[in-house]
Amino acid sequence: MKVLTLNTHSWLEENQLEKCKMIAQEIATGDYDIIALQEVNQTIAAQAIVPDGLYCPTDTLVEIKEDNFALRLVEELQLLDCDYYWSWTYSHVGYDIYHEGNALLSKQPIIAKEYLASQATDVWDHTTRKNLSGVTEADGQIVQVVSCHFSWWQDGKFAYEWQQTEAFLAERSDTLLILGDFNNDAASSGHQLVLDSSLQLQDSFLTAAETIGEASVVKAIDGWQDNREALRIDYVFASNDLQATEYEVVFDGTRTPIVSDHFGIKVVFASKTEPN
Repeated sequence: MKVLTLNTHSWLEENQLEKCKMIAQEIATGDYDIIALQEVNQTIAAQAIVPDGLYCPTDTLVEIKEDNFALRLVEELQLLDCDYYWSWTYSHVGYDIYHEGNALLSKQPIIAKEYLASQATDVWDHTTRKNLSGVTEADGQIVQVVSCHFSWWQDGKFAYEWQQTEAFLAERSDTLLILGDFNNDAASSGHQLVLDSSLQLQDSFLTAAETIGEASVVKAIDGWQDNREALRIDYVFASNDLQATEYEVVFDGTRTPIVSDHFGIKVVFASKTEPN
């Protein structure tokens, strides 16, 4: 099973359409099963559209606009003869003009559901966080995948949002993947909180048999304006029935071009019940 997570910083990047094509090319070439994306934006003022049958809505039936970045990415993938089912929901209004949210893409249909992670609920409050969960199939097994964008540790926001995430997932029975931008570095209390969770998750960077790269942010970016360090704040956490065999930082300018202010994370998993 191949998975990818990327904070796309969409419609805030230079040469955005070209970068969308670059992301699609890596997905197609890499033959990913599941993709989790954050900061997936659409312009509030853009024309609303009716998406085709590949779109898997949540029960809130959010309106999809013609420039929705996940929609554009799926369209680019179709030009490469790759069909992906997808879902999207938004957390809040960004920069006064965007609906900012999370997306999931999968080769198989997605049963999608969103949950409110933050104490804030107003979409005009940039601290409002909704994460996107999807139940789908990959490599012949049912998987629950969550595309997450969390707050920083300060003021207890991350701890609260993680508590809500644990509550949302408390009764899950499937293999679990939690992917995304956690805004908490690997040396932080937030990272340790996840490792100590009742969800019994593994950090794929720490458990993978082979790793290429580490940091996902290496400069000052939105939300980390004073940063001067290499940070690992984007993660692929997995339940213990999966074994990470390969971990690679992508879209970092080495094998794959830079497309965002974050780098992406690729992980290849095998089921622990499969023969080596």
